[in-house]
Amino acid sequence: MARGPGPDASPADSAPADNAVPTGPRHRRGPVDPRLLAYTRSTRRFLELSVVLGIVTAVLVTAQAWFLSVAVAGAFIHHQGLAALRGTLALLFVVVAARAAVIWWTERAANRASASAKSDLRSALVEHIARLGDGGRRVENSGSLALLATKGIDALDAYFARYLPQLFLAVIVPVAVIVIVAGNDWISAVIIVLTVPLIPLFMALVGASTREHTERQFMTLQRLGGHFLDVVSGLPTLKVFGRAKAQAEAIKQVTDQYREATMATLRISFLSSLILELLATISVALVAVAVGLRLLNGHLDYRTALFVLVLAPEAYLPLRQLGTHFHASADGMQAAEGVFEVLENPLAPRGTRRQVPNPETSVISVESLEVTYPDRLVPALGDVTFSVTPGEVLAIIGPSGSGKSTLLGALLGLVPITRGAIHVGGDDLALLDPEAWRSTLAWVPQRPHLFAASIADNLRLGRPAATDEQLWQAISDANLTDVVRRLPDGLETKLGDRGVGLSQGERQRVALARAFVRDAPLLLLDEPTANLDGRTEDAVVESVRRLMIGRTVILVTHRPALFDVAVRVVDLSHDPVLS
Repeated sequence: MARGPGPDASPADSAPADNAVPTGPRHRRGPVDPRLLAYTRSTRRFLELSVVLGIVTAVLVTAQAWFLSVAVAGAFIHHQGLAALRGTLALLFVVVAARAAVIWWTERAANRASASAKSDLRSALVEHIARLGDGGRRVENSGSLALLATKGIDALDAYFARYLPQLFLAVIVPVAVIVIVAGNDWISAVIIVLTVPLIPLFMALVGASTREHTERQFMTLQRLGGHFLDVVSGLPTLKVFGRAKAQAEAIKQVTDQYREATMATLRISFLSSLILELLATISVALVAVAVGLRLLNGHLDYRTALFVLVLAPEAYLPLRQLGTHFHASADGMQAAEGVFEVLENPLAPRGTRRQVPNPETSVISVESLEVTYPDRLVPALGDVTFSVTPGEVLAIIGPSGSGKSTLLGALLGLVPITRGAIHVGGDDLALLDPEAWRSTLAWVPQRPHLFAASIADNLRLGRPAATDEQLWQAISDANLTDVVRRLPDGLETKLGDRGVGLSQGERQRVALARAFVRDAPLLLLDEPTANLDGRTEDAVVESVRRLMIGRTVILVTHRPALFDVAVRVVDLSHDPVLS
């Protein structure tokens, strides 16, 4: 269940230390980001396959040029007929078909590796975000995360399907061409050796400028996505206060910035392509002039000259294509930087003991508890001490920002503790497995999250095996029967995201019904009557009283309506006082 932002917003769940991947530099170093090898299982296998396919491609390129030159020289110089050239032409056809098959296989392997790598990366990102929570993230907002997890990671297709295979071809093929040309015409080989480095040199110069523009473009898109998501989620409030048009103008301005950044990046890409094509054309022309002059003077035979001329462009082609694919993959690589920035946020260690004390018979003790969120100097919760006996109802009160929700987050194992400890039946909560501990409790947050699914699915979130009879009993206990019965499909009525289709009070009662379904011995309630009118509050209070029966309850509240159900009260507005 997600909670909205606020002074008490809960930060991250901690994660096992052995799940963490060693952090790397913030910016990618070298042609292949080593962090992709760490986070994606398929990348290393694909790189090994790319090397093999690059070697095969170099052999086929050479064979194709050789058979073509032999066939042309035989036909026009030696005047051989079709019968004499049948074997050479057949071999040429086989080589061309084999080269096409290698290209197809490379594309297929690249697409499979891309899909697998994106899946691994997206799973790692979502899992890490869930463990970090609101307080552990250092990215801007949920819109930025949504962009990273969807469009950002999808942009890696060009990186895997185009850039990585071309990277190995750009290394293997030019070297092979130079070696083979040197064995036939050393002068042409020297010209190729001197001109080939010009292409990666200019690629690096243009790439530095492209990276700057791409970073600006992606940051603008992140800002646009985050702002748009925030505006959409807050649209009802903006409409009420007449600020919707102002936000539409703000979105228009950010969109214009994104358009300008995109066009600037495209201009750089087109200019770089022009430069690389011009360099390759001039380089091949130099080889052609040298070969032509020596052919006229009789220092070179026609077959060798044609072989060198056909093979020479193949030394430049992989490098030219590498530059093109580098620009196409720039968005994906920039998005990957954002993903790795999130993944490299450190996770606090967590306990692993699966055997947890039973809250029905265990005292919960909070001892000198202090919580300070990352990048903050002032503790969100400072020096709190109290205990809760089995079956007791304890109320937590205090002004906004005093750390009430942070305290519940610590009890849930979602908030790393800075100092002090929480003990359950004498066992340190930090040593217990968080999932095992949470299986013994139910939590109703201040802003319960309802998913875009049926009411039944939302109620079964904490107990998937619950029967329809149990669901209807929980709905009755939560005073929600009339609401569900008047919906078109009853329990199977589909809700919109965040419970769209229900009022705030009805969503709160659905969350209480979910807690009834879970039927856990420990109940954590965070402002269950907040933002409700008097009539709805009475209905919710009645449900809360019914839910508390026979359970250990820790209740965060501002409302006097719930004070009288508590046996004791902890006031966080000053040094904790038990009354």
